[in-house]
Amino acid sequence: MNTASIISKVWSFCTTLRDDGVGYGDYLEQLTYLIFLKMADEYSQPPYRREVGIPPEYNWQSLKTKRGAELEGHYIALLRALGARPGMLGQIFTKAQNKIQDPAKLYRLIKMVDGVQWVMMGADIKGDIYEGLLEKNAEDTKSGAGQYFTPRALIKAIVECVRPEPDRTIADPACGTGGFFLAAYDFLSDPKHYSLDKAQKHFLKHETFHGNEIVANTRRLCLMNMFLHHIGEIDGESAISPNDALVAPSGQSYDYVLANPPFGKKSAMSFTNEEGEQESDDLTYNRQDFWATTSNKQLNFVQHIRTLLKTTGKAAVVVPDNVLFEGGAGETIRRKLLENTDLHTILRLPTGIFYAHGVKANVLFFDNREASPHPWTKEVWYYDYRTNVHHTLKKKPMRYEDLAEFIACYHPTNRHERRESWHGEKNPEGRWRKFNYETLAARDKTSLDLFWLKDKSLTDLDNLPEPEELAEEIIENLEAGLNSFREVLAGLAAGGNQE
Repeated sequence: MNTASIISKVWSFCTTLRDDGVGYGDYLEQLTYLIFLKMADEYSQPPYRREVGIPPEYNWQSLKTKRGAELEGHYIALLRALGARPGMLGQIFTKAQNKIQDPAKLYRLIKMVDGVQWVMMGADIKGDIYEGLLEKNAEDTKSGAGQYFTPRALIKAIVECVRPEPDRTIADPACGTGGFFLAAYDFLSDPKHYSLDKAQKHFLKHETFHGNEIVANTRRLCLMNMFLHHIGEIDGESAISPNDALVAPSGQSYDYVLANPPFGKKSAMSFTNEEGEQESDDLTYNRQDFWATTSNKQLNFVQHIRTLLKTTGKAAVVVPDNVLFEGGAGETIRRKLLENTDLHTILRLPTGIFYAHGVKANVLFFDNREASPHPWTKEVWYYDYRTNVHHTLKKKPMRYEDLAEFIACYHPTNRHERRESWHGEKNPEGRWRKFNYETLAARDKTSLDLFWLKDKSLTDLDNLPEPEELAEEIIENLEAGLNSFREVLAGLAAGGNQE
């Protein structure tokens, strides 16, 4: 069976199941279980003969011999049993449920998976199939899966700027479906960048990546995504922890942290009160290694990421706008970040590129440094890829090529040779501009929320975007405003509950 026919079968069967109410996410989940079991079966055969830890009564062959209600019952028992196993096996099957209620369709899916030799298939082919499904799943806005999917064009550009080196560790404390890991793996394994020896290849596959993902289904997808790209082993330990990264120091430090922590301003815990009603309580993380105590999830992730870095470590983290201007703990954290790290670059992103609507985000690039009486940040370079930029997810999605100018301006091979494209008189439209530490530190609340380009939609009617783009942008802005009001309301409600 060739690649095209495999992809065609995978997609056509997904369409069949959608008619029965099985969404991309549920389909992807079941496909993950079955491909893993089939690959385990292939690894148990010659020439591999590996023991993966799957009991014989729950192996791939046991699924192939059953039909109808017997198959459904056996599949449910299999999922439950394998979820209790240790290592990656248990992580893949944790909290697993059967979402395909028709045994005939389940059998057809098993037969489809059985018709492919997955171990022999190239990692790029398997990866493309799986990544395609992940992106389709992210497009299903009702499922909420989009919040775990960072646009791959953005991830690739970030990795291109950071340029990770071999024999270095890479962490992501909110790794979602593993996008940063895969892009870093592709960069490191590309012969155009490095010629890896045997030891470096082993390190890349087994020791480079470390992550956290608290949502069981998303963690499962991440593990399978990495495994299909030949990162880790089927019988190895999981590189992705189910623990909340913010609760306590990890005890480990890394060379790089690449992350897009989940959007949403506050960390909260739901519970049932004495009257049987659902309430939520803001979570604050009291950690001595944090600069400030706050319930703002984004600010906590920025602090946590800094603690994960080695003294020579580098970070690139996607954050919403409030991290750049919020007062209180936000001001403290920004000032400490400027003083204790070299916060050298901020990429300002447009709306319309994330599957979560109304998101206004930025990428912070900073290098950790040892303790010093003087601020490490001397100047911060801004690239404004928001003003007069219009993207939509379907009609005009952001591509890697759209960020080519930013990558060139970033000057990844030697960022100390940068040149501004902005000039007050010669080129007021330049998107690349630097501000020194003194200017930023003197701003109200040490705000890093800076723009200098004129919004042409306010002055040049001839250059207005298409009506559809305008409508989508209006919706994005309205939803962003609604999200802000919901956070204010949640904060007021929480304050009322404490009185």
